[in-house]
Amino acid sequence: DTFGRLLHGTRDVLQKYRLERIEITDAKVLESSNKKFHPIVFFTGNPKDEVIGTVFRITSSELKQADRYEVEDYQRIEISLKSELQAWAYIARNPKQ
Repeated sequence: DTFGRLLHGTRDVLQKYRLERIEITDAKVLESSNKKFHPIVFFTGNPKDEVIGTVFRITSSELKQADRYEVEDYQRIEISLKSELQAWAYIARNPKQ
């Protein structure tokens, strides 16, 4: 819905993070997703923690669209995946920022 096209991706693993859920209060995001709770990843530093997911190839314009969609609770960072691929990920914002 965000990009107006079907995305194709590959499975990969984000290490030293854990997956949780966060309550979304932004009206536009709630309307678009129809979900009150969204997944969010938190850095733990624990090598036993892993989040299995999908990596999508998107354009720089689409990345800007994703930035506009994400609420304040998320921050985009560059990460290295288990496959050693570099990618962008939206993780839980550090509350001190």
